[in-house]
Amino acid sequence: MTMSERRANEFEYLRPLRPLHFPVEAKVPESQRHYEIRSAVYQLLSFWLRDRATVGSDQFMYFDASDPKACLAPDVFVQLGTPGPEITSWKTWERGTPDLAIEIASRSDAPDEPWNEKLARYHRAGVRELVRFDQKAAAPLRVWDYVDGDLAERKLTPGEPVACPVLSAWWVLVSDERWGRVPRLALDAAGTQLVKTEIEVEAEAKHAAQARVEELEAELRSLRG
Repeated sequence: MTMSERRANEFEYLRPLRPLHFPVEAKVPESQRHYEIRSAVYQLLSFWLRDRATVGSDQFMYFDASDPKACLAPDVFVQLGTPGPEITSWKTWERGTPDLAIEIASRSDAPDEPWNEKLARYHRAGVRELVRFDQKAAAPLRVWDYVDGDLAERKLTPGEPVACPVLSAWWVLVSDERWGRVPRLALDAAGTQLVKTEIEVEAEAKHAAQARVEELEAELRSLRG
């Protein structure tokens, strides 16, 4: 039960309540490319930040309690701190504003005007850091920071890793066999120490275990010899 529901049951009011409806889903076309890149970023952050952040993907984020149309649906978003409950929709007046939002450009927001409208909503929401990845652009990564009430685009050096202060990491572009350039996170400013995916961590653990077995077998053969 939410705080609003508890208050509705606990107190009497001078007029009947008129609850607003905030939808939790909508059917929006999504290409396979967009879906797989979005899922990869979400899975990477969910695994890496599993005990120190709440990570969402494509849920509605509402930032005005009086207007259900004042919303966004970030491809991925992160709020630092103790992981919270399951996300159906995100209401900033109940759960706070996410620290980081990531948008992956798609056919629906490729023109400048729709993106500028979305950027204005992010400004109103007050997200600390906004990252946009556009695979087809000459500069695929763009970043905006919320500074003194302004959402300002950061000046970046082409081809260089992009700092992500919220996560104390750096964005880099890596080559994917199927989709070409895709975003990843690195732990160093040179962009060489990639944040590992769950699959990569499991593969490394399996390789280490196999190497240890082979080492022990070699020691046993030596003793028998």
